[in-house]
Amino acid sequence: MKNWTPKTNLTEEEVRKGLGMVIGDGLAAEAMTTLTGGAFLVAMALLLGASNFQIGLLAAMPTFTNIFQLLSIWLVGKFNNRRLVAVGCALLARIPLVLTGLMALTSHTSVSVLMSLLFFYYFFGSIAGPSWNSWMKDLVPETNLGSYFARRTRLSQILNVTLSLILAFLLDYVKRDHPSAELTTYALFFIAGGIVGITGAFVLSRAPEPRSSLSGVHLIRLLRRPLTDGNFSRLLRFNAAWTFALNLATPFFTVYMIKAMGLPMSYIVGLTILGLLSSIFTIRTWGKLADRYSNKTIIAIGSPIYILCLIGWCFVGIYTREYANLILLVLIHIVSGIATAGINLSLTNIGLKLAPREDAIVYLSTQNIITAFFSSLAPLLGGWLADFFTSRHLHITAQWTSPTYQKTFRLLMLHEWNFLFLIGAFFALIAIQLLAAVKETGEVEKEEVVRIMRSSIKSNLREYFIIGNIITWHEQLRAMLRKRMLR
Repeated sequence: MKNWTPKTNLTEEEVRKGLGMVIGDGLAAEAMTTLTGGAFLVAMALLLGASNFQIGLLAAMPTFTNIFQLLSIWLVGKFNNRRLVAVGCALLARIPLVLTGLMALTSHTSVSVLMSLLFFYYFFGSIAGPSWNSWMKDLVPETNLGSYFARRTRLSQILNVTLSLILAFLLDYVKRDHPSAELTTYALFFIAGGIVGITGAFVLSRAPEPRSSLSGVHLIRLLRRPLTDGNFSRLLRFNAAWTFALNLATPFFTVYMIKAMGLPMSYIVGLTILGLLSSIFTIRTWGKLADRYSNKTIIAIGSPIYILCLIGWCFVGIYTREYANLILLVLIHIVSGIATAGINLSLTNIGLKLAPREDAIVYLSTQNIITAFFSSLAPLLGGWLADFFTSRHLHITAQWTSPTYQKTFRLLMLHEWNFLFLIGAFFALIAIQLLAAVKETGEVEKEEVVRIMRSSIKSNLREYFIIGNIITWHEQLRAMLRKRMLR
C-alpha cells in the first residue's frame, strides 16, 4: 500500500506521468461507455421490450444514484485516500457490465435484470466520481484545467467516433443477415466493455495523488457549506434547472429515431458521430476560450444554440421525403455537438473552479447530489409524458388552393416524443436565466468573447469554420441579400 499513499509534494515529472494515466483511463472509460451505453443500450432495452417509462427509468438511473455520493465523502474522510476510493469503486462498478453480458449470453435476461445489474454499475460509479473529481482538482494545474480536459475529451471522442462506427455497421450486418444473434451481439459488447473498463481502472491506479484532507467538521455541517455559499448555491440552482430541462428530452432522441422514423443503427450512430466530430473540432477552441475568459461566458454562448437544436427536433419527421428529415437531423447533430462541447466542458470546470480546495469533494458531491434529483426526475417525467401524448397530436398546416394547383404544407406536427422536445426547450430557456447570477473570476461579457471568436475564426478558417458559420450566419445572409438586390 506504500505506492498508494498520497504525497505532500509531486514533482513535475510525476504530474506529467499522472496526467497521462488519467487520459489512458479516460480512453478506456470512453470505449466501455460506447460499448455499453448510448444508442446501443437503448436498442438492447427496446429489443427486450422496454416501455417509454422503462427507458426513462434507465436514463434516470445514472443521475439518481448520485445521491449515494455521500458515501464517497465518508470513505475519503475515513481513509484519506481519494485514489483508493476512486479506483476501488471503479473496479466494482465495471464488473456488473461483464455479468450483464454473461446473463444475456445464457438468455437469462430481461429489462428488469438489465436494470438491476446496471444499478450497481451506476451505484459504484457515483461513489467513485467525487473522489476522482477532488483528486483531479489537485492533480491538474488550474491554469491548464480547460486545455487539459479539452484534450482528454477530444481524444475520447475520436475513439468514440471510430468505435461507434465499427459497432454500428457490425450491428446492422447482424440484424440484416443473422437477426437471431442480435442479443448475443449486445452481450459481447457488454463483456468487452466491462473488460476494457477494468483495465482502465488499473491504469488509473498508477496516477499519483497529492495529499489532501477534509475539514475537521461534522459531515452534516460540511454538506451545509455549499448551500450557504451564496455564489456556489446559485451555480447549483442553474445546474439543477439545466440538467432537468435536458434530461426531459435527450434520452428519447434515440427512441424517436428507432421507433418513429425506423432508421437503421448505422444512420443513428452516424448522426451521433457527426455531433462528436463537431465537438472534436471545436472543443480545443472552447477550452482555450474558457481558460482565457470564463466558463460562464462559454455556457452563455452555447446554451441558446442548444435550445434552438431542441426546438429543431420538433420539426424532424414532418417532411414526406426522408432525405429532408435526414438533412435536418444532420444540421441538428452538427450544431448541438458544437454547443454541448463548450457547455459540458465549462459546466465541469466551473464547478471545479468555484469549489474551495480544502472542501472540494464536499462541494462537488453536493453539486452532483442536488442536480441528481432533478436530472433523474426529468426522464421519468419524460417517459410518462411520452406515454400520455401517445394518443394526442397537434398538427399545424397551411393550405394553398388555386384553379390549377392545390398544396398543403406541414408547418408543425407534435406527437408523443415531439412534445417532450418542445417542453424541454421551454425549461432550458428558463434555466439559462439563472446563469446571470453566478459570478466567476475573470469573466468577460459574452458579446466581447463572440467578437474575439469572430476575429480568431476568420484568421484561421480551416480550424474554426464550423463555429464561424454559426456565429456570423446573420452577416452572411445580409451579404447574400445585398448581392441579390444589386443584381
